Amino acid sequence: MTDNPAIKSYLAIAEKAISEALPAEGERPASLSDAMRYAVGTGGKRIRPLICIAASVAVGGRPEDAARPAAAIELLHNYTLVHDDLPAMDNDELRRGKPSVWAKFGEADAILAGDALQARAFAAAAMSPRSADAVVAALAEAAYGVVAGQVEDVAGSRDVPFVYAHKTADLFVAAAVMGGFAGGGSDDDIRRLRTFAFNLGMAFQYQDDILDGDSPYGEEKTAALAKEATDAALAALAGLPGDPAPLACIASGLLNRRV
Repeated sequence: MTDNPAIKSYLAIAEKAISEALPAEGERPASLSDAMRYAVGTGGKRIRPLICIAASVAVGGRPEDAARPAAAIELLHNYTLVHDDLPAMDNDELRRGKPSVWAKFGEADAILAGDALQARAFAAAAMSPRSADAVVAALAEAAYGVVAGQVEDVAGSRDVPFVYAHKTADLFVAAAVMGGFAGGGSDDDIRRLRTFAFNLGMAFQYQDDILDGDSPYGEEKTAALAKEATDAALAALAGLPGDPAPLACIASGLLNRRV
């Protein structure tokens, strides 16, 4: 996916915006700024900011239009990961092959770093060059949805589609919708992007289950669900006024990934 020249350029835009949205390295209190930068810099694929930027292009906007919203969705995503790893949640000492934030900085600083990442996410969203109010609202909707999904997951909910829709797909939807608003998309464009991203988020989770070997549906059915959801995502791109090819590239790349 990142071999695509357009995607490479989007990644550079996203990385710059993410860095600018974070406090400077060592900024007082250093324990907070260092934990925040560590959380965001530990090897993430930047899928959500790439979707955000590609969505702006798909509605006829520029990649740069979605730089701030892209940073916002990545900061929010990493806030959820920092809190998910805590002993009270998943109790994970590793994240992306490195010590999780709480394992490296302690539980208190991990909680506060997550809180601060969420605050910085909304600050970045508010800097969207277009429709900042709609961008912030989309981010807020996703932030609540992820928490709702986590509550159900921690409680051992058997409603797998609900958990997947909120813990995973909500952030994909927010990424696409925020990029669409920032790029000047119409109501119809936003509707198409929402359908695309919801299905892509579900496909992403199904593929994750296959890679992790823990699908509740079995591998064969899960692979079929991932393919079906990806096809639905790609179909939703028809009619967008800009270039939807980067979004299609992202969708195909996620379905075929091996890690």
